[in-house]
Amino acid sequence: MIALALPGTDSTQLPVTSFGHEPFWVTIVKALFVFVLLVLLTLFTIVFERKVVSWMQQRTGPNRVGPRGYLQSLADGLKLALKEEIIPALADKPVYILAPIVSAVPAFLAFSVIPFGPKVNFAGHETALQLTDMPIGVLFILACSSVGVFGIVLAGWSSGSTYPLLGALRSAAQVISYEVAMGLSFVAVFLYAGSLSTSEIVAAQHDRWFALTLPVSFVIYVVAMVGETNRAPFDLPEAESELVGGFHTEYSSLKFAMFFLAEYINVITVSALATTMFLGGWRPPPFIGRIEFFNSGYFPIVWFLIKVVGFIFFFIWLRGTLPRLRYDQFMKLGWKLLIPVSLVWIMLVAAIRTLSTEVSSTRDRFTYIAIALAVMLVLLFLWPSKKPVDQDDLDAQFGLVPVEDGGFPLPPLDLVVPPTPRSLQGALVGSVPAVTPAHVDPEEAPHG
Repeated sequence: MIALALPGTDSTQLPVTSFGHEPFWVTIVKALFVFVLLVLLTLFTIVFERKVVSWMQQRTGPNRVGPRGYLQSLADGLKLALKEEIIPALADKPVYILAPIVSAVPAFLAFSVIPFGPKVNFAGHETALQLTDMPIGVLFILACSSVGVFGIVLAGWSSGSTYPLLGALRSAAQVISYEVAMGLSFVAVFLYAGSLSTSEIVAAQHDRWFALTLPVSFVIYVVAMVGETNRAPFDLPEAESELVGGFHTEYSSLKFAMFFLAEYINVITVSALATTMFLGGWRPPPFIGRIEFFNSGYFPIVWFLIKVVGFIFFFIWLRGTLPRLRYDQFMKLGWKLLIPVSLVWIMLVAAIRTLSTEVSSTRDRFTYIAIALAVMLVLLFLWPSKKPVDQDDLDAQFGLVPVEDGGFPLPPLDLVVPPTPRSLQGALVGSVPAVTPAHVDPEEAPHG
């Protein structure tokens, strides 16, 4: 384990208390920059996804609008905005209209505490390349992602249709499951960084990224962020093969575009959060960070965008590779694997941190570790083994018992369904009558 610098001691980083004291027009400029950056990244991500998936499937992809088809997402956005809007007759109109706004606005707000560069001199004012920060910046991002789900739930409920309601219920269960795992994956990062501020977490990774120090937390977060954003193979709330389109089935025109925008911005936000929490944020790799040019000024934005685009490629790679999970598999992964592993990992990290800071003797550290391993081995030895499944009990549970023993009659295993007669086939499809009327010549009777 490594010794980390105290938060706020980095010369390229501003302390959390300095945010909010800069001129108002500087804050407006940074807010506009974040908004434009998210919109451009969304347009890029849509085309990038279609290009990468077409490359994986050995086809052309979009190639008509703009140079090599790179303006296709802009044309699609304009087309959606100009299409006719249809509101279902059974929809609850106020909630139906409010739902896309509730999904889109928190997606933008969550990016406000993401640092995308160090402090710079902007028009004579020293400011950080970050809209704002707070002592609980990571909790603010989690709160925004939770509020965004209310838009999905409200959209499904207010549409007055069955499939959107099912998608909304799936989304609620999905967020409850994977938000817990995502929050637990951050606890180890908080223990090592000593802060919940995003800028101070980036400063704590000055020498080594947390993806290397805390690999289990990193893997758990990567799985949880895919489930949190409703992306394949976890796109159960909008499963086209099951629910037509899920929660947004009854939406069209600009309202559907807002859901589309919110989904891709959430992908960008969780990718930026993964970069901030585990890959050093805007910092270059440690062996390059010694060069001043790559670690100061506006150039670190390039490092930040490279890492974010790398995570976006990972999202696309999963979509083009893995099939959709069943819902029971999806919930089992969250509750029976990710959450228990996160809890055990947090206890292990807390113990290691306590040993490294409170126990100075190496001999005592090894003694405590040996005691912990001995206790774990005893618990594993005493853990009850799983009872083997009795086939007779299983048959009785499902009624597969012979009739003489009180069971139900079972069809023979070599049952062959006889073919349907032609006359019955014609009667079923309505093309050939079962009986030809007497006044019709059989040669002139219609044939199916």
